[in-house]
Amino acid sequence: MDIRPCRETDLELLEAHMPSPGQTHRHVMRFDRQQEGLSTLLVSWSGEIPVGTAQILWQGCAAPEINQCFPDCPELNGLGVWPPERRSHGIGTAIIHAAEAHVQRRGYRRIGLGVDDANHRAAALYLRLGYQETGCHYLDRHHYIDDHGTRHEVADPARFLIKQLPAAPIRGAAPAE
Repeated sequence: MDIRPCRETDLELLEAHMPSPGQTHRHVMRFDRQQEGLSTLLVSWSGEIPVGTAQILWQGCAAPEINQCFPDCPELNGLGVWPPERRSHGIGTAIIHAAEAHVQRRGYRRIGLGVDDANHRAAALYLRLGYQETGCHYLDRHHYIDDHGTRHEVADPARFLIKQLPAAPIRGAAPAE
């Protein structure tokens, strides 16, 4: 499995294999954010087929109450594996580890993520991977445009988890004895 930042040439394959819901153009919007330097859109590949995505939001969680409590904490956002038959085969875990490595290489010492209060399966995965409860709850606000062009506002109750990361190794440094 190969996990790398999205390239413009990947967008057509992403849409073909992991279609955006309704008329959201999710992959294009995330790629545009990456081009602005606001995020990194990671894509997991099985051969020539995209099977998972997630984005690192370098400015942190969009919810002001979370960003205020955890400034300078990139957020892993929008983790997805597709099709559903591929879930529970390590793809999501591999994407999370790749995101943590990207964050660590940029010199950050922690990464956060929000998890929907009703998504017990995802929460169990994150906790198993070392993310910790912060006690911070918020409404994860987003929207989508359905197939008829109608905009729908969504506010899902969520909680924010944090993982402390070790300092990135200094290149060329001798290993500790």
